[in-house]
Amino acid sequence: MKVVFKRMDVQMEVKNKGVEIDVLDTSGKHVGDLVITKTKVIWCQGRTTPKHGKSLTWEEFIKRMQA
Repeated sequence: MKVVFKRMDVQMEVKNKGVEIDVLDTSGKHVGDLVITKTKVIWCQGRTTPKHGKSLTWEEFIKRMQA
């Protein structure tokens, strides 16, 4: 996988709009985007928009990662 930050600042507090990370496979083909906001994490497979992506609250995300 290749993961590319679409916007990167040295230090940045995540605001409501969030940060979008582009995820590519090893051949450079777009797999999806990971959107991180201050309230949730959203996976947008393919060209799905955040509105139609799969989301987890931070609490749900942490529980799944710690399971």
